Amino acid sequence: MATEILMPALSPTMEEGTLAKWLVKPGDAVKSGQILAEIETDKATMEFEAVDDGIVGTLLIAEGTAGVKVNTPIAVLLDEGEDASAAPAPVPAAAKSEGAPSAKPAPVAAPTPAPAAIMAAPGGARVFASPLARRMARDKGLDLALVTGSGPHGRIVRADVEGAPVAAKAAAVAPAPPAAAAAAPTKAAMPTGMAAETVMKIYADRAYTEVPLDGMRRTIAARLTEAKQTIPHFYLRRDVQLDALMAFRAQLNKGLESRGVKLSVNDFIIKASALALQAVPDCNAVWAGDRILKLKPSDVAVAVAVEGGLFTPVLRDAETKTLSALSAEMKDLAARAKTKKLAPGEYQGGSFAISNLGMMGIDSFDAVINPPHGSILAVGAGVRKPVVKPDGTLGVATVMSMTLSVDHRVIDGALGAQFLQAMVEALENPLSMLV
Repeated sequence: MATEILMPALSPTMEEGTLAKWLVKPGDAVKSGQILAEIETDKATMEFEAVDDGIVGTLLIAEGTAGVKVNTPIAVLLDEGEDASAAPAPVPAAAKSEGAPSAKPAPVAAPTPAPAAIMAAPGGARVFASPLARRMARDKGLDLALVTGSGPHGRIVRADVEGAPVAAKAAAVAPAPPAAAAAAPTKAAMPTGMAAETVMKIYADRAYTEVPLDGMRRTIAARLTEAKQTIPHFYLRRDVQLDALMAFRAQLNKGLESRGVKLSVNDFIIKASALALQAVPDCNAVWAGDRILKLKPSDVAVAVAVEGGLFTPVLRDAETKTLSALSAEMKDLAARAKTKKLAPGEYQGGSFAISNLGMMGIDSFDAVINPPHGSILAVGAGVRKPVVKPDGTLGVATVMSMTLSVDHRVIDGALGAQFLQAMVEALENPLSMLV
């Protein structure tokens, strides 16, 4: 029996992707675990593996097709000896004109799924299963919502259905509860600003180039619009004197030169923030809709500018790592971010982020929180400024501005102030970061 291969959700937040490249063709025999295609998400290109054995019947979506929704049929897998003539015809990629935005592909008319094709678990969550697992569950009368998946990202595969508990079958044949008397109110759509047609009319008599949005820019626009509309930001500012850190850094780099290690000021900022999250653990938190999640490890995200947008790779357990280890890991993550080779698990998560524009000459700025993070630190340039010394005399010091953008639902003002104080103490006494 022919089964459909669906567009996978390669990360928890993925809703659609681009089918960048097929690595199989109709008639190919495939085994479970074999790479079928390369899928572009909003920020990375991922390999998509087969979860069942079979023969590739039809490729429903042409490679290069963008905007393919998760769970859209993209190919048909046949059993050995099965005729491919009954499989749905492929959808050709939309034609592209030179210098113009790509036209969207024609919508795929997906067949009505069988009762077990896409199910809702308690709480409304979707259940993902391979085509073979769905077919077996349907034949056995199993409720897939009660089966634990062992495949990629928790997907239910054949082995899970074969070993499903008896309770799953009993639940499947139980009568469904009566429908609710009234549907829950739908969530109001977020305001999106002026429509494209309205803006284009304003500039109809001016020369311009229209730049279509790619997946990364769409995601950035959606997430940061959500952030500014739904997160109650407030801002805390502190200056930190870096002279002791600069001298200590120069000393360390001289000693590490033979190992090819060169520490940056940003490496010290990452370490200081990781230690501050441990010193003020209530700041190591994220907003989770109707609750706050307090993390135990210091997982620090760092903004990295790439062509067309940015990544925020996460340095996990940063409080436990040495400065040289953090430096090497950050260099590796930044290099792979610029070539879009990061896996979703490498740029998702963390409770806190750092955005450093000081290296670009920016004195100070306010950063936008990346949900669900509780805060983000905007770091400015170290600038030589007149200062009043502890003895009351005037002097000159290298001063760096830091601005902490805080989600007031997660962190209150006094708590944020304690966090910034812990960071200042670490940066102005850099030797303490080695203890």
